Amino acid sequence: MTEHQKYNVLFLCTGNSARSVMAEALLATLGQGRFQTFSAGSRPTGKVNPFAIEQVAKTGYALSNLRSKSWDEFARPDAPLMDFIVTVCDQAAGEVCPLWPGHPSSAHWGFYDPAAMEGTDETKRAAFEQVFQQIKHRVEAFLEVPLERLDEAAIRAELQWVGRIDVTAIGTTS
Repeated sequence: MTEHQKYNVLFLCTGNSARSVMAEALLATLGQGRFQTFSAGSRPTGKVNPFAIEQVAKTGYALSNLRSKSWDEFARPDAPLMDFIVTVCDQAAGEVCPLWPGHPSSAHWGFYDPAAMEGTDETKRAAFEQVFQQIKHRVEAFLEVPLERLDEAAIRAELQWVGRIDVTAIGTTS
């Protein structure tokens, strides 16, 4: 891999309305041009959750990039070749994924589904904020991986290691 390679990363979830969208925006902005990011779902809802949009707005990522879409778009021959595929929900991690062109490295970075939170808007907003911070923590850890200096096996191991970082206490108030 070259020093200036730009990596393509696809974040997958079931509905592609919250976690995968927030991960897409966080890696795109924090990665400062090193990554071209995408998100998709196995059964997309067709709309991005408004609380996810609120979180993404904090990153400076163009909201016009946000769209709930099927992972089938990225399995087509004309799709960008992915270097990394990351599932962010347990349900998507257990599904049979399409065969991705180029054989990208893959990992699972599970997060609680904030869209499942019930209650007031403030309660929902707090759940989205917490998961956003958890995703940010893992994205920051991934950004520390020296991708240009590692071989494919080491990159796969690092990608999986990031998914095992305990983020459950991040974003909680005591």
